[in-house]
Amino acid sequence: MRLDFSKIKKVYIIGIKGSGVVAVVEILSGMGIEVLGSDTKEIFFTDKILKKLGIKYFENFSSANIPANTDLIIHSTAYNEKNNPEMEEAKKRKLPIISYPEILGYLFNQKYGLAVCGTHGKTTTSAMLAETLSFIGKNPCAVVGSKVINWGGNALFGEGEFFVAEADEYQNKLQYYSPKGIILTSADFDHPDFFKDFLSYKKVFKEFVARVPKSGFLVVWGDNVDTLEIAQSCKANVFQYGFNRDCDYRIENYELKNGENLKPSQFFEVFSKKKSLGNFEISLVGKHNVLNATSVIASCYHLGLNLKNVAEALKNFQGTSRRFEYIGERNGAILIDDYGHHPEEIQATLSGARQIYPQKNIWAIFQAHTFTRTKALLSEFSQSFFDANKVIVLDIYGSAREFQGGVHSQDLVDAINKFEQGKAFYLATVVEAAQYLKDKIGENDVVITIGAGNGWEVVEKLKE
Repeated sequence: MRLDFSKIKKVYIIGIKGSGVVAVVEILSGMGIEVLGSDTKEIFFTDKILKKLGIKYFENFSSANIPANTDLIIHSTAYNEKNNPEMEEAKKRKLPIISYPEILGYLFNQKYGLAVCGTHGKTTTSAMLAETLSFIGKNPCAVVGSKVINWGGNALFGEGEFFVAEADEYQNKLQYYSPKGIILTSADFDHPDFFKDFLSYKKVFKEFVARVPKSGFLVVWGDNVDTLEIAQSCKANVFQYGFNRDCDYRIENYELKNGENLKPSQFFEVFSKKKSLGNFEISLVGKHNVLNATSVIASCYHLGLNLKNVAEALKNFQGTSRRFEYIGERNGAILIDDYGHHPEEIQATLSGARQIYPQKNIWAIFQAHTFTRTKALLSEFSQSFFDANKVIVLDIYGSAREFQGGVHSQDLVDAINKFEQGKAFYLATVVEAAQYLKDKIGENDVVITIGAGNGWEVVEKLKE
């Protein structure tokens, strides 16, 4: 579909609360287009963003919701004419219809597109890259899958040449982007409801990096055989980053220590061959975030940007919501929330927590996201909680994709307890978990909610 934005005055969005979708809402609003839409009644962080932007939305799906003078329908990929009456109505009226990844790809491709992709780390890395470009005056557009604390939202609408996008591999949404530069953060098998195996999963990344023009670049995690295998499909300049001594951008002199205001910070130096690019500091937790920051440093260095300004931007970057986010305290216990929903992410989150709180009792409150992922990766999930002292497993969050599917949370509890007897137990709901913990935790405890569903409500309910 060819779009002429000069003729589009009103857009209606089906599934308007989606984390990526709301970023497109912000960009379209910035272009002067009237936006409205619909979604379920469930509350997400995006409700606040939509209200701040003054966007009207219905909390139900009805054919009567779509205004007569709608110029364009945008829809979340969760919806089609068979499962949504508004999609059915839009088809009946023969209105122009485009999916969220297609409209994002269309906007992205108009500029110098910088895509951040990979199984893990793409939200933080895309936010970090976009905030760095913004901080040094490049005025980029950006779409990130979570609220960026520095912005108070998850989008930037800028007039500059760059567009930074968190590029999602699920349903091969990568096919809609034509990037000039890519950061590939990681590659672990995920989304078993769409990809039949790891080979088919890696294939979409290989096709994606192959589309970068020879004048473009790929910055790839160099400590991993799967990311390096994917990188072989790229015809452009390829730069490896990591702790490995053979990486083009090499991390050395790593330290975790208290930074300003006695908050833990990570300090490290980056080398390009034998040349030091400088010393850097980030306030985010975990060595995986040192890797994320180094991918941004490598990209900015290749783009010819001033690395002293880049270092200042990274030091001031506060992260994104639901990524090891400090929520508050209860009875002196520290409450943290994290979006991790893949075994590697859980492991990284809890490892970072153990690094900062070596003597504390760590409670992990885990809510698995989708039945297919839980079933396919049950063994991997069961071995992800090594750095937690106790694990509470909530009911599986199926999201809009699934309602049931051959596995139960108790199966995960049993699998965890095979490694450490009595470590994990099952509580069905957020309310039960909060009720169980409220008088049990104290100043020697850290409670971390982990998952992509609504498990975060546990720490919100515990917060005093």
